[in-house]
Amino acid sequence: MKKSIILIHFLFITLYSNFSFSQDRPRDMGIHIGVLKPGENNAITDVEGVSVGHFTKIEGDNIRTGVTAILPHQGNIFQKKVPAAIFVGNGFGKLAGSTQVEELGNIESPIILTNTLSVAAALEGLVKYSLSQEGNEHIQSVNAIVGETNDGLLNDIRGMHINSKEVVKAIDAARSGPVVEGNVGAGTGTVCFGFKGGIGTASRKLPISLGGYTVGVLVQSNFGGVLQVNGTPVGVALEQYAFKNQLESADGSCMIIVATDAPLGERNLKRIAQRAMLGLAKTGGIASNGSGDYVIAFSNFEDNLIPHQSSDTSIKREELRNDDMSALFLATIEATEEAIINSLFAAEDMIGKDGRKVSALPVHKVLELMKIKKD
Repeated sequence: MKKSIILIHFLFITLYSNFSFSQDRPRDMGIHIGVLKPGENNAITDVEGVSVGHFTKIEGDNIRTGVTAILPHQGNIFQKKVPAAIFVGNGFGKLAGSTQVEELGNIESPIILTNTLSVAAALEGLVKYSLSQEGNEHIQSVNAIVGETNDGLLNDIRGMHINSKEVVKAIDAARSGPVVEGNVGAGTGTVCFGFKGGIGTASRKLPISLGGYTVGVLVQSNFGGVLQVNGTPVGVALEQYAFKNQLESADGSCMIIVATDAPLGERNLKRIAQRAMLGLAKTGGIASNGSGDYVIAFSNFEDNLIPHQSSDTSIKREELRNDDMSALFLATIEATEEAIINSLFAAEDMIGKDGRKVSALPVHKVLELMKIKKD
């Protein structure tokens, strides 16, 4: 009987994932955010080498949670670390491993996103994964990076239903190409602007005249404010926004992962991470008091990867001039804004803990407000 339940659950998740791939995205409906063109998949995986995996856990009436893994490149990340930086928009959260990234300017593990009370399980799974990799047989410390948002409205978060093996499953599931969005992985039980939130992703490809670099963003949207879609005041028009009746909360969180193949060090990656918050603001997010809004930015430019061990006493790397950063700033803002909107458009109605229902954004009404005709 138990095996049958597991099989049914697996089939449900597989069908759900395939259905998510078939959904129209805002850009397909005529909503073109920004002026720069997206990459092939309009996803963080358009940065060559980056892969994303999900583990989605929907069980019974109360479990609505999961794990999302982002791998900066396809090699051993501990042995070839990536330059990275973190920016804290509002620090009401639990971003494990952040201080070492701030201190040393690099990341040495995949990045895991999950729910608040599963951070410990995610750390355990991520450490076990790193220790098990070929070439890591003798390491005795690893700085695992785990971000979170609180999915307790729809998920029995106190049950701590994620375990370390499921975290490794998300890592093992990581693939390049299109990324499933909406009610999957770490976005399974999230809520954004009072609507169903989730995982969203987008990218921007700079023209050759501006370097030809790619910026990709992935978000776990779980925050509040006054929703805007490409400048249209959707939240006001739908009468669903923070503090409308002085009763509705704007609290929540947003994890934002920014990847690029541009040759950048931690200082300019920090500047990119700061700009991601401008993208969040353009959607109407307000980084409220109870919101954990974090940006992790990294570059996987191959020649700048940092070896764990080297006979050289100095690091030689290529790095863009400050004067050439502005196009990357714009790409980051646009991709972040679109990733958040994508997460809302992909999400679907969900009934979770204690019978609570969170409805998806009414896309047809949004299109009407924006005067876009849907075929």
